[in-house]
Amino acid sequence: MLELRHLKTLHALRESDSLVEAAERLHLTQSALSHQFKELEERLSLSLFVRKTKPLRFTSAGLRLLQLADAVLPQLRSAERDLARLAGGTAGRLHMAIECHSCFQWLMPTIDQFRDAWPEVELDLASGFSFAPLPALARGDLDLVVTSDPVELAGITYVPLFTYEAQLAVANQHPLANRPYVTPEDLAGETLIHYPVERDRLDIFTRFLDPADVEPAGLRTAELTVMMLQLVASGRGVSCLPNWALHEYSSRGYVTAKKLGEKGLYATLYAGIRADMLDAPFMRDFLLTAKDTSFATLEGVSAARG
Repeated sequence: MLELRHLKTLHALRESDSLVEAAERLHLTQSALSHQFKELEERLSLSLFVRKTKPLRFTSAGLRLLQLADAVLPQLRSAERDLARLAGGTAGRLHMAIECHSCFQWLMPTIDQFRDAWPEVELDLASGFSFAPLPALARGDLDLVVTSDPVELAGITYVPLFTYEAQLAVANQHPLANRPYVTPEDLAGETLIHYPVERDRLDIFTRFLDPADVEPAGLRTAELTVMMLQLVASGRGVSCLPNWALHEYSSRGYVTAKKLGEKGLYATLYAGIRADMLDAPFMRDFLLTAKDTSFATLEGVSAARG
């Protein structure tokens, strides 16, 4: 009656919180996913979740199957790793760099899990803030780069990890805190606090301010997210951060998070990988672990849109 695909789709639905995003994550159409759930519910003579609720609410039957999924799917992944080892490819090299200051929040748990599962793979992590990691990837100095700015390079494939919303952090007492959303012109009189990277690698400039020909009144850099938000909270400026990085602080009332533009500013995080590494068993497992960890630990991310 129950199949592994049922557990996987229920798990994806919980992590995505909507049929549309779950279908994208599973590479299915929404109608195919809906049909799959309907077929299972008819088999069980039970409803698994309440339709048209947000956030999505699971029934007692759905929650019980999710408990089963949480128990079975990790064991399945472990068995798949063991089979990959038996088939060869247990050793190798995974040298990576990140172009995202906030990525350590989910990348560190991912690396910990990966290290336990693949102890024979040589693992190394570097920050891509002081050098150009994508050319290093193309040269073979690196094997994977986490980036939100893919550049077309020969032999490099970009695997989408997840989509997130870039939001503006403002002090709770700031006039913009009461606006439904922020326009580029609203930042003309503000000091913008950002990470110490080139402005052409920051979405707040390339996709929000520059197209509107708006320049902030001042610029200031900070290397750590907590430093940026301390400055924002004390009224020293505003800052653009991924929603998952802001949630920890805005949910506690430390700062206020605002949409950039009426429709919001969304971006996708990618893993840039050399084509010759794509089929390595440990690389496939790293990508799956990274996606699972990000959806399990980050607030407000969704299935990659691009």
